[in-house]
Amino acid sequence: MKVLMVLTSHDTLGDTGRKTGFWLEELAAPYYIFKDAGAQITLASPKGGQPPLDPVSNAPESQTEDTRRFEADAEATEALAQTRKLSDLDEADYDTVFYPGGHGPLWDLTEDAHSVALIEAFYAAGKPVGLVCHAPGVLRDVKGTDGEPLVRGRKVTGFTNSEEEGVGLTQIVPYLVEDMLRSKGGSFVHGPDWAPFTVQDGRLITGQNPASSAQTATRLIAALGTQNAA
Repeated sequence: MKVLMVLTSHDTLGDTGRKTGFWLEELAAPYYIFKDAGAQITLASPKGGQPPLDPVSNAPESQTEDTRRFEADAEATEALAQTRKLSDLDEADYDTVFYPGGHGPLWDLTEDAHSVALIEAFYAAGKPVGLVCHAPGVLRDVKGTDGEPLVRGRKVTGFTNSEEEGVGLTQIVPYLVEDMLRSKGGSFVHGPDWAPFTVQDGRLITGQNPASSAQTATRLIAALGTQNAA
């Protein structure tokens, strides 16, 4: 099983002067779900190299067993420092793709033509696609094989408007994930704020927030297993 994990290269939170990037738990929890299942994992980002970490995601109150495991894992941190460039990658080399969130993807991965093309290629090839928290936002310009938005008519979730309000960034982000998914015809569903919630519609698997990261990755592996058994 070969898993591609795509991270942001964007490190600035609008014009606030604050730093952003990927959310550590949303990388670490799925990383170990995949690794412990025997997967070969490739980390990638638009610019390649070391992607920016949202510093808030590594604050003491945000740390988890998985984030501490990742930080102490020399193999994992070395892979993170040397992410592949998205433009160099081919969907045919992987079985599935997973996008961790953090606010960074709203600025770069949403707009990245290589990211859009990769997701479209994975889905067209019959491979499951997983995204968590803010990462479902990168589906904004992704189309299905019918030329319509991939999320149209499909159940999806992601960071909710009320969760964004809860972190005080409603007026800072370039768009609200919930509003955007609804505007593209997605059937947006969600659980309580900050609680684990994942939804699967065919090969599209989305998680609501950081707490949903491991659950989303587990569903992705299950979908891959079902596909391989078919």
